[in-house]
Amino acid sequence: MAPDKNRATAAAILPLVGGAQNITSVAHCMTRLRLGLADRSLVDDDALKALPAVMGVVEDDTYQIVLGPGTVARVTPELEALVAESGADAEPRPEGTEPHPVGTEPRPQAAAPAAPTASELAAQGAAIKEARKAKNATPFKLFLRRIANIFVPLIPALIGCGIIAGFNGLLINLEWLPSITPALAAIASGFMALIAVFVGYNTAKEFGGTPILGGAVAAIIVYAGVADISAFGQKLSPGQGGVLGALGAAVLATYVEKWCRKWVPEAVDVLVTPTLTVLLSGLVTIFGLMFLAGEVSTGIGTAANWLLDNTGAFAGLVLGGLFLPLVMLGLHQALIPIHTTLIEQQGFTVLLPILAMAGAGQVGCAIAVYKRLKHNTSIRTTIKSALPAGFLGVGEPLIYGVSLPLGRPFITACVGGAAGGAFIGFFSMLGDKVGSTAIGPSGWALFPLLDGNENLGLTIAIYGGGLLVGYLVGFFATYFFGFSKQMLIDLNADVDAGESPAARAEAEPTTPPTTDPAKAPAGV
Repeated sequence: MAPDKNRATAAAILPLVGGAQNITSVAHCMTRLRLGLADRSLVDDDALKALPAVMGVVEDDTYQIVLGPGTVARVTPELEALVAESGADAEPRPEGTEPHPVGTEPRPQAAAPAAPTASELAAQGAAIKEARKAKNATPFKLFLRRIANIFVPLIPALIGCGIIAGFNGLLINLEWLPSITPALAAIASGFMALIAVFVGYNTAKEFGGTPILGGAVAAIIVYAGVADISAFGQKLSPGQGGVLGALGAAVLATYVEKWCRKWVPEAVDVLVTPTLTVLLSGLVTIFGLMFLAGEVSTGIGTAANWLLDNTGAFAGLVLGGLFLPLVMLGLHQALIPIHTTLIEQQGFTVLLPILAMAGAGQVGCAIAVYKRLKHNTSIRTTIKSALPAGFLGVGEPLIYGVSLPLGRPFITACVGGAAGGAFIGFFSMLGDKVGSTAIGPSGWALFPLLDGNENLGLTIAIYGGGLLVGYLVGFFATYFFGFSKQMLIDLNADVDAGESPAARAEAEPTTPPTTDPAKAPAGV
C-alpha cells in the first residue's frame, strides 16, 4: 500500500470514528488499529466496514479496526498525524448519504434482498459482540486484558527475531555461510535475552507506575551477577523466572512506588521514591520472586510437553476446538505469557500451531457457506473479500461477519479446528513436535516461524497437513451439518421465489429486512 493510499485510508477512517476530538488514544497490534474513544456512539460501524482496507471491527476495551498485517503499521502513523493536525471533528456527513472511502464516489445502494444480507449478519454479529462485552467486564477478564496490553507490543520484535532465528537454523543445518551464522544468532537472541526488561517496562506502564523503574527492577532477573546469590538453598541463575518473574517484579515495584508517593515528602521524593522502589522490589525479586517464578515457568514447560507427549491427539482436539470460543470470551489472552515462557525455555511454543488450527476450520467453514448459499450474493461477497485474510490467519471478518451470526457454522468451524489440532497433537505423541518461534501470526503466515525437535521439512509438512485437515473437516462439517433445511430456505429465499432480489424489493417496497434476533433465521 503506497504512502498516499495509507494516508487516504487514515483520512477515511477519521471522520467515521467521530473525528480527531473523539479519539483519546491511538495504538496498533499485529493486525488491528486500536482506538480509545471518548464517545462510542459517534462511530459509524457500517461505514467503517465498507471501507476497502477494513477487514472488520472488534469492540473490546478499545475500538479495534482490523486492517491486517503490514497495513496497520503503515496506517497508524498516518492517523496519528491527522489527529495531531486536526483539532476539530470532521464535517458531518449529510443525512441519507452512504459513507464512502476518500477519493471515491458514493455507491448507490442496491435494493435489499429477501434473504439475510452480509450487513444483516454483521449487525447480528455486532449484537453478539455487545452482549459478550457486557458479560466480559469481570475483574478477571479485565486483568487478562492488562496482561495482553503488556505483551502485545512485544509481538513485532518476537516475530522479527523468530524469523531470523529460523533462517539462521536453516543455514546452520545446510552448513552455509558459517561466518555469518554467529552474527545472525546474536541478532535473533539479543531481544530474548533482555525480554524481561521490556516486560517489566510495559507492566509498570500498564499498572500506573513509572515504566523505567519497572524495567530497572526486571533487569535484575537477567543480570549475570545473580549467579553469585543463593535463595531457598539454591544458586540463582540469570534469567530464572523469565517473563513471569519480570511481570511480578514490576507489579510489586508499581505498588511500592505508589506507597512511597503517599508518604515521602515532596522535597525528597525525587531521591527517595526511586531508591526505595528499586531497593525493596529488587530484594523481594532476588530472594523470592525469581525462585518462585522459576518453578512456575519450569512447571509450565513440563506440563505442556507432558500433555502433548502423552495425550497429544486429545489435547490437540480440545485446544484446537475450543480456541474460537476462548477468543470470543477474551480468555485466550491468558495464553500469551505461557507462549512467551515456552519460547524462552525451548526456543518455540508448541501450543500456537495447534491453536492456529481454529483458523483453518474457520476458513473451511466459510468456503462451505459460500458453496451452500449460491444465491445470497451479499454473504458470498463478504466471504470472497475476507477469505484471503483468513488464509493468513486474520479470522475476525469471517467469525463476526459470517459464521458466528449464522450459529451452526460457528460450531462446525470449531469441529474443523479440533480435527486439525488432533492431527498435530498426534504427531507430538510420536515425538515430532511442531512449534512457533514467535506469537502473533497463524495460518499461512506461521510457516516462516515454524520450528521443532525434528528437521524443518518434517515440521513444515506436519503443520501443512494440519491446515489441510482443518480446511477439509471444517468444509465438510459445515456443508453437511451447518444448515438446517429451514436455514437454507431462509438464506436462499430468492431461489424459491424465482425472482431477483431487486424485483422482490420492488414488489414489497415497504418491508425492510429484519434485524431482530428473534426473527432471524433458525440457528442464528
